[in-house]
Amino acid sequence: MKNPIIPISSLSLLCVTSPAIIAQQQQKPNVVLIVVDDMGWKDLGVYGSDFHRTPQIDNFAKDGVQFTNAYSACTVSSPTRAALMTGKYPAKLHLTDWIEGHKMPKAKLQVPDWTMYLPHSETTLAEVFKANGYATAHIGKWHLGEDEKYWPEHQGFDINIGGWRTGSPTLDKKKGLNGYFVPYGNPRLKDGPVGEYLDERLANEACSYIQQSQSKPFFLNLWFYNVHTPLQARQEKIDKYKALVDSTKLQKNPTYAAMVEHIDDAVGKVIAQLKSLGLYDNTIIILTSDNGGLISNTKQKVTNNAPLRHGKGERYEGGVRVPLIIKSVQQILPSKSKSG
Repeated sequence: MKNPIIPISSLSLLCVTSPAIIAQQQQKPNVVLIVVDDMGWKDLGVYGSDFHRTPQIDNFAKDGVQFTNAYSACTVSSPTRAALMTGKYPAKLHLTDWIEGHKMPKAKLQVPDWTMYLPHSETTLAEVFKANGYATAHIGKWHLGEDEKYWPEHQGFDINIGGWRTGSPTLDKKKGLNGYFVPYGNPRLKDGPVGEYLDERLANEACSYIQQSQSKPFFLNLWFYNVHTPLQARQEKIDKYKALVDSTKLQKNPTYAAMVEHIDDAVGKVIAQLKSLGLYDNTIIILTSDNGGLISNTKQKVTNNAPLRHGKGERYEGGVRVPLIIKSVQQILPSKSKSG
């Protein structure tokens, strides 16, 4: 494929139809859908980052198709996630902003009302997979309803680890909540040992689930909280990138770079687990983001999406163009390509 253009909402159709085709020829494939929160189109090495180091994902891209023109369904989180789960555009769902959105009562123009949850009347990917004999699990961010009746365990997932109402880890020193480090204050994720990092924990949970579920086909919805604010990472990674900062480069936030590397480590760990169990060749893996990279209006920018204009929350291309890598099984994509 030459520079394929694909809207992220179309991934739902791919997830559902690919197993149906392959099942005619072999055991049903597993499906792992990885969504990295706020990861920009140019945040990965394989997409041309001039600062971030992502060897695991760069290597993974060689096993699949790297799409050069993939677009999220919206410039912010919740609408894109709802589109992924249902295959419908945000306008069709009437879910057109992040949950709960900005409240600006003094603004001259008000944002139109929108649905602040994923309705049970909608059919989700998990429900379709479950109806076809798959085990289903959601691990990580959800952000598709403040009321727990709309959380993953009520949307077709057998297991929910870490998915609830919020769109980012809570950093509130007064309440003793440390964001990406325990304690998390997450009712769907029991705190681990002191010093544990959230997305390392989610990767470990994913590996445990894969180990326990290998006897039957599974659909794993792995939605990391990284690289959303608050910007936090292990100090040794931050120090590594501080030493690599080059003022002539476009991307130069060492903490954000460290968060991207945390994601690279996590994805690498999950892939290694699939390979160690002999499941990798029969697993469809999709890796993408829910919107463009966050730039921010502070002095130290978060990331840089150039040559794309602007970023997350903006109507320009930097807000919706995202990385997308799909590794399927041989029957679907027989020829391996580094880029689309």
